[in-house]
Amino acid sequence: MLKTLDQSLKLLQLFTKEKPEWGARELAKETGLNHTNVYRVLSTFEANRFLVKDPETKKYSLGIRLWELGLTMSESFHVSRLIRPILERMMEEAGESIFLTSLDGDEGLTLDALEPDHVVKFSVSVGSRSPLFVGASYRSIMAYLPKERIEHIIQQGLKQYTKNTIADPDQLRAELERILEQGWARSTGEYTPDVLAIACPLFHPDGHIMGSLTISGPHYRMPEEKIEKYHEILMRGQKDIDKLIKEYRIDLARYYVFG
Repeated sequence: MLKTLDQSLKLLQLFTKEKPEWGARELAKETGLNHTNVYRVLSTFEANRFLVKDPETKKYSLGIRLWELGLTMSESFHVSRLIRPILERMMEEAGESIFLTSLDGDEGLTLDALEPDHVVKFSVSVGSRSPLFVGASYRSIMAYLPKERIEHIIQQGLKQYTKNTIADPDQLRAELERILEQGWARSTGEYTPDVLAIACPLFHPDGHIMGSLTISGPHYRMPEEKIEKYHEILMRGQKDIDKLIKEYRIDLARYYVFG
């Protein structure tokens, strides 16, 4: 590691929303670095437009070059580069399929699907859509919608996809309430026969429901005694993704799957 470069970058990172301006001596005191060295670093950043110096206060603030780099990063930024590693880790820990779903109108849209090589492939694939009332992936989204929107979806009709599909309005309402109470959803063979799924909601940085995270596999490979293990993996994944969502203000509408 280049010590001077490392110190320079650490100085740059001190310019935040809470503290957007710094004087050279102020930075030296804050970091414990030699004042002369700090001044040279700041002057170099200023010369390359990474910082700008106020002629009256003699304090530095972030410059136009950083804004330009931010625009470049924003245009090339794929949310999947942040979230994909979490999904991959979950797949390795669970040994089952992991799905990332977003809310799109009155449907759930599959954004990403990771399936271990040994598993039987499911009918759910990237880009596929499903109604929100069918299965854990989608009900874990539906449960957090406004009541009037839930009722609108119910009034559109509840199709029976398999014998296990919850197609009774009252039973569906009760299940949605259960999801709100426990914070996650579970289903067995409602959309695809003999497939069990557990899922949890993902929320937008502004607080409204945005999508869901799911672990799914054949019912025979996910017996009752293993559900707690899968639930722990799911909750860790939710926590890690939620941290990224808040830190980077992620909107799943910007998610792009690797080719």
